[in-house]
Amino acid sequence: MSNIDIATQSRVQQWLSSQYDEQTRGLVQKLVDQTDQTELIDSFYKELEFGTGGLRGIMGVGSNRINKYTLGKATQGLANYLKKQYPGQAIKVSVSYDSRNNSQEFGHLVADIFSANDIHVYLFKELRPTPMLSFAIRHFGCQSGVMLTASHNPKEYNGYKAYGNDGGQLVAPHDENVITEVNAIQQVDEISFTRKPENITLVEEDFDQIYIEQNKQLSIHPEIVAQQKDLKIVFSPIHGTGITLVPKTLEAWGFTNVHVVEEQANPDGNFPTVIYPNPEEEEAMSKAKKKGQDLDADLVLATDPDADRVGVAIKNHQGEFQLLNGNQIGSLLTYYVLSTKKEKGDLKSDDFTVKTIVTTNLISDISSAFQVSNYETLTGFKFIGEIMTRLEGKENYLVGGEESYGFLVGDLVRDKDAVNSCAFIAEMTAYFKSKGKSVYDVLMDIYTEYGFYKEKLISLTKKGKAGAEEIQQMMADLRANPPQTLGSIAVKEIRDYENRVTLDIASGQQTAIELPKSDVLQFITVDGDVISARPSGTEPKIKFYCSVKESLNDVQAYQEIADKLDQKVKNVMADIVKD
Repeated sequence: MSNIDIATQSRVQQWLSSQYDEQTRGLVQKLVDQTDQTELIDSFYKELEFGTGGLRGIMGVGSNRINKYTLGKATQGLANYLKKQYPGQAIKVSVSYDSRNNSQEFGHLVADIFSANDIHVYLFKELRPTPMLSFAIRHFGCQSGVMLTASHNPKEYNGYKAYGNDGGQLVAPHDENVITEVNAIQQVDEISFTRKPENITLVEEDFDQIYIEQNKQLSIHPEIVAQQKDLKIVFSPIHGTGITLVPKTLEAWGFTNVHVVEEQANPDGNFPTVIYPNPEEEEAMSKAKKKGQDLDADLVLATDPDADRVGVAIKNHQGEFQLLNGNQIGSLLTYYVLSTKKEKGDLKSDDFTVKTIVTTNLISDISSAFQVSNYETLTGFKFIGEIMTRLEGKENYLVGGEESYGFLVGDLVRDKDAVNSCAFIAEMTAYFKSKGKSVYDVLMDIYTEYGFYKEKLISLTKKGKAGAEEIQQMMADLRANPPQTLGSIAVKEIRDYENRVTLDIASGQQTAIELPKSDVLQFITVDGDVISARPSGTEPKIKFYCSVKESLNDVQAYQEIADKLDQKVKNVMADIVKD
């Protein structure tokens, strides 16, 4: 290990000590004995850190991997924090897990550690979606909660989402304070692993009905669903937890013609039929789309492994199923909720919507047209949840979402909710069908009324220590030498969310950004195009979000304008992402 830095060597030696179990020591020694020490370095060069979604990483041995010790340290740190935050109180937490390999085992491990710390745990008996965990925290009056999931990451990954007492993921200063407590743990013997069974209550299947019924109360047009109950819906859980709740919820709302993609129905952490279990990916949606085409369905839906994200396919004017992107889904949901509530006379002056800074401005345009406030947050649904909690009792949350396929209608939970979204997307489809329109028709209506927005996400994967350093350098270069033009269009404004300042290029004037710090750069052109650069907090990626806009006066010109915008995206991105 002579070519490895001292800090990494020290971590390796610690993991070879008797504090760690024999199997772990054996696996570490195996890495040490390998001629190529890349994997050893990647496993130990740092401590696994909380990102925008908590802990997330590749499963395996090492300080930079998901395993019983890194999860144990995180859980003990969270337990220590809760005891300091709620002194003298009886503390309760809820714990759930998805279909990933080891998720159930990790869920029980986390529950054991909390119970050993005399914290009462509501542990889900079986795998359940992330939004159910958020719901359970509020329902049982818990101070915190943990979900074992790595969302839509590849099968090698797992993770740990930590939640606060509002049912939302931890935000500042709580996340930093928990990290401080986690980092204070230096030895394995500081972690209490011994389960106290009396401190664990299993959450049984009958809890599903409470969640389903409360969601059903949010329905805007149950009478339309009753009329359109035979709406033909295809659903795939992509081997995840969606199978436990989406079909039951659709049935409870009144939909009687739901067809599950059988090859993807069983929960399976190896995700055998897909490359990535991500409904953002065309390939992951291909089986659901084919079944939709074969059955001539009205709607195709798919959820990711922990069922907080939803993918949607609808028929276009050629009768082919076309995937919607997250910006389109969020815009349609916003339009449906606001337009139907206005139609019913239900819109109030204190209603609001929320989107993230990298999500389409079409959502804010629609909100403005209905005279509904739209709030903008940093990337990550936890910030949407934070706004919901801050404004609870003062203003009324209606709908919110982010371009990464996460949405929520109504305020039952404080996280994105694909179960809730599936029900509302089905209701929306039924409603428009009752008016003689397809969802695609309505999307075209929205584009002609508010402007044709086209978005594209480019993700560059940079793995390991070298990759992380390369991503840091890319951001540093963009800050030091920002582009003056993008696709031959002048840059008007640069927003640096890390330094919390907006620069007006023409005047040189700087104005403060009121959001918390975040490593995001945004370039806004004189045409109103928005290009954002952001390292992912949960994956070894740097992401570039591009949003361009043109007027669409006639649906017949859709393809012509779409091609024009596609070319504009290519031209703009060529100036940001260099080969």
